[in-house]
Amino acid sequence: MEQYFYMGSEWLQKNEYAWTIGEAILFLLFLISVLYLFIFAIFSLRKRKFHYPEAKKRYRFAVLFPAYKEDSVIINSVKSFFGQNYPRELYDIIVISDQMTQATNQALEDLSARVVEISLPNSSKTNALRKAMTYIEDENLQYDVVVIMDADNIVDPDYLDKINDAFYSGCAAVQTHRVAKNRNTSVAVLDAVSEEINNSIFRKGHTRLGFSSALMGSGMAFDYELFKESIFKAGHVGVDKQLEMILLKQNIYIEYLEDVYTYDEKVANKTSFYQQRRRWLATQFTNLFSGIFSMPMAMLRGNWDYCNKLFQWMMLPRVILFGFIVLLALLFTWLDWMMSIKWWGLLLLLCITFSIAVPDYLVDKKLRNAILSLPVLFILMFFNFFRLKGATKEFIHTEHKEN
Repeated sequence: MEQYFYMGSEWLQKNEYAWTIGEAILFLLFLISVLYLFIFAIFSLRKRKFHYPEAKKRYRFAVLFPAYKEDSVIINSVKSFFGQNYPRELYDIIVISDQMTQATNQALEDLSARVVEISLPNSSKTNALRKAMTYIEDENLQYDVVVIMDADNIVDPDYLDKINDAFYSGCAAVQTHRVAKNRNTSVAVLDAVSEEINNSIFRKGHTRLGFSSALMGSGMAFDYELFKESIFKAGHVGVDKQLEMILLKQNIYIEYLEDVYTYDEKVANKTSFYQQRRRWLATQFTNLFSGIFSMPMAMLRGNWDYCNKLFQWMMLPRVILFGFIVLLALLFTWLDWMMSIKWWGLLLLLCITFSIAVPDYLVDKKLRNAILSLPVLFILMFFNFFRLKGATKEFIHTEHKEN
């Protein structure tokens, strides 16, 4: 060990200037990411001063449930949604049934849901939503607002009432507060924590500073005409990020309704986590590379919402960011302990950021036990960087099970 330490020290002395510059640049890149997260985490602590007043008009809602082989969860989700306080004649639930059984489809129709059966060679959420919009137009159905759900989502009885209030006050696109409905495994616990960190930083913190909320795939609502125009422009994988790019390019603000909850099933095992994050990571980089060339024009036009989104997509995922800072802090402690001090300080700042962003109800014994799984998830996320090819061209399904 002493021999290796001596060799490392000798190498540092010979290349001291280049090493110092390289380390400083690397630290600066990580510092920018951590400060970005820290600032928005701090602003997420600000109390919301404005609340949407009760609407004087009730809109007609199309509630879309894309469901690919979701026989085990879809019936319970639809049954739950029909418990709305909102007038039944003012909303329809439309289930886009992709490769589900006839028994499931019949059970949904018995609940009074509309079922659009599809069987496509290339299954994707985008294709399912496009089929739903085509169905609505062909049937000459009239709606004002489209709500997008996942097949496993559960909502409260006042869900549509609160969304209706937001749209009556002028919103064109909203993201509700998606929270975990299960924490039955260590992976599910960490997934729930990750979602709430994202809620605090990329939704609550952003809207407190005047930026748009990030979309998250379900629990989203859009003006009908806006959604009809946008969905046929979106790519086939990562529909939420595609919609973000389309809306932000047009300077359309995305609101975050933090008191409107969408209960979502979290991935319960490492395989599902790996596949899901692979899809998310590939979508993030695809959107970044396709949108980066629009950034100069967006800056000239003052479209800071769009510029902020592109910068956000340049950042490493939180698990990777945390893991690399830990590894670099350990590495520099071994090579040059004086140089490592600022890395340990950066790690402390990141931990403070996460502690601010995680709500108190998730800090319990389950979380303490689940933290032991973090190294494995870091390794899985790291390997995802080498398996991005083709991830945006194939449909990677996250299996849901009734809890």
